[in-house]
Amino acid sequence: MSVVRNPTELGTEKIGKLLAQYALPAIIAMTASSLYHITDSIFIGHGVGSLAISGLAITFPLMNLAAAFGSLVGAGAATLLSIRMGQKDYKTANIILGNELTLNVIFGIGFSVVALIFLDPILYFFGASEVTIPYARDFMHVILLGNVISHLYLGLNGMLRSSGRPDKAMVATIATVMINLVLNPLFIFVFEWGIKGSAWATVISQTVMLIWQLKFFSDKNNFIYLQKKAFKLHKKIVTDSLSIGLSPFLMNAVSCLIVIVINQGLLRTGGDLAVGAYGIVNRISFLFLMIVMGLNQGMQPIAGYNFGAMLYKRVNEVLKKSIIVATGVTTFGFLVVRLFPEAIASLFTSDRELIELSKNGLRITFITFPIIGFQMVTSNFFQSIGMVGKAIFMSLSRQLLFLLPCLLIFPHYWGINGIWYSMPAADLIASIVAAAMLIYQFKKFKTK
Repeated sequence: MSVVRNPTELGTEKIGKLLAQYALPAIIAMTASSLYHITDSIFIGHGVGSLAISGLAITFPLMNLAAAFGSLVGAGAATLLSIRMGQKDYKTANIILGNELTLNVIFGIGFSVVALIFLDPILYFFGASEVTIPYARDFMHVILLGNVISHLYLGLNGMLRSSGRPDKAMVATIATVMINLVLNPLFIFVFEWGIKGSAWATVISQTVMLIWQLKFFSDKNNFIYLQKKAFKLHKKIVTDSLSIGLSPFLMNAVSCLIVIVINQGLLRTGGDLAVGAYGIVNRISFLFLMIVMGLNQGMQPIAGYNFGAMLYKRVNEVLKKSIIVATGVTTFGFLVVRLFPEAIASLFTSDRELIELSKNGLRITFITFPIIGFQMVTSNFFQSIGMVGKAIFMSLSRQLLFLLPCLLIFPHYWGINGIWYSMPAADLIASIVAAAMLIYQFKKFKTK
């Protein structure tokens, strides 16, 4: 696959070719990453036990919160970098790279210290019980020790894509997954480290590839590279990066809140194994959503560059093509889950009760799955072109305005199924809102 080396080609090359060059590496990388998380859960389910899957599901809110602070820095800096490169302002682009690393170190260490001090109370609040908290605690203790590494690794991958090297970002992600897949069974089945082994596999693999990324960005032959003077924080760059990154931050932070409500509701209406069923449903849905996220990552530098260069026709084109591909992906996911729910659930566990709970959750939550791709692309589009207010609103609307009320009301009428039905209901409403906002924005672009 040929890859764009000169970022100025983002404004001249055919959109279809650019999207393939930028999105395919990200899609491959994100799919590999998602498959790792699935196999990780499979190893834990069969190597540690069904309750360990529930314990892993308890950690999702804290993982989302950690990702929120990572995206606050990384997503904002990557978008800002794309826009500056579209304006051919390479000096500022180098400063953005250095500031991004400094901010990730500050946020990564700060989050870990606070979370480790209050880890048990946090996990209980997130839906842990006496039987699941040992698994959740063991897993998160290791993950939090390596949190700053995770922030730096994911942040630099975003910078690789935005600086015209999606191939390098893909290599970094796939290599991380491959190292994980080797270490996971080794640590769980051979060394018998249990769920801690899975966490150590994650931290070690990211550490190895972070060293590789830092070496790449130390090469002065690149368009942007690490400079000592760039590590000093610049107020405007920090403010602009955090302001653009506020949208994905809020999305992840609100996701944390939503998963807490889901876990607590499932624990109350279905017990510990119901929480584990959500863990399985979450892993499968993310397999397809991560593909769309990879598409979004490929779209982001193209849309950002052309918006910065005021090439609005090209901005429209990349958006339309991204929506078509995303909708195809989520429709395929819907069909797979509807046809093979038993086989999917059985991959993770041999526990019959957990399999039945997971099948029920899969069938219900995937009802409106085909339209999710459209909603995700639209939300990311506004972030990519720096329209912070609209991106924040779309990030919050599905979770806070639509999903949360459903999660609080539906279980009173339909019990555990009320929790499952809340998700497709929120997706439907959010997609209608996204369509209205997009039509309005298209009219403005056509005017320009």
